[in-house]
Amino acid sequence: MSHVFADQTIALVVFAVISFFTPGPNNVMLLASGVNFGFRRTLPHIAGVSLGYPAMTALVALGLGGVFKAVPWLHAAIEVAGVVYLLWLAAKIAFQPVDRGVDPGAGAARAKPFGFFQAAAFQWVNVKGWVMVISAVSVYVPDGLGAIGGAALLFGVFLLTGIGSTTAWAGLGTVIARFLRDPLRLRLFNLTMGLLLVVSLWPAFGDIAGWITSRGATP
Repeated sequence: MSHVFADQTIALVVFAVISFFTPGPNNVMLLASGVNFGFRRTLPHIAGVSLGYPAMTALVALGLGGVFKAVPWLHAAIEVAGVVYLLWLAAKIAFQPVDRGVDPGAGAARAKPFGFFQAAAFQWVNVKGWVMVISAVSVYVPDGLGAIGGAALLFGVFLLTGIGSTTAWAGLGTVIARFLRDPLRLRLFNLTMGLLLVVSLWPAFGDIAGWITSRGATP
């Protein structure tokens, strides 16, 4: 293994660790799910993110990214759809029922955590996720690997990193839950998580505003 390849791979791992473990839509939702539903009921959500995001990244590395270059408006459409969906999720988290007494980890009878396929599909409208994908594919894939090798490396690094980060954030939620047995505290926590999810969308708001402005300036 050459020093250049090793350095590029290390850079990719560092990028993945920072990107996966810092707050973002996935982590905010996993934290809230751990608090409201407990770790066991959050496992399908963990698995959906851990497998769904690396799979999406690998597909982009294998050539799907060329579709967005050929059809520029498609990426904007996905971004708008992602923002709308995330705003809906933020409201859902913020107003999660808390009328279940002293056991916030048990989950509300009227609420359900994310399932595996729902969490995996969510990655395609996750705004932060797309920023990571574009950066990883265009900057952090070591030279000389080719499309298949690059996709395999990205999948492996993101899979391992994703398992660690999703487990950590959901686990943190279950730890916090014991301090949120009071319905008022739990309500405040859910409102805060919903607000953080909205705040995490600010780069997308800027992209959409720029896209609208550029479209309006086009003669």
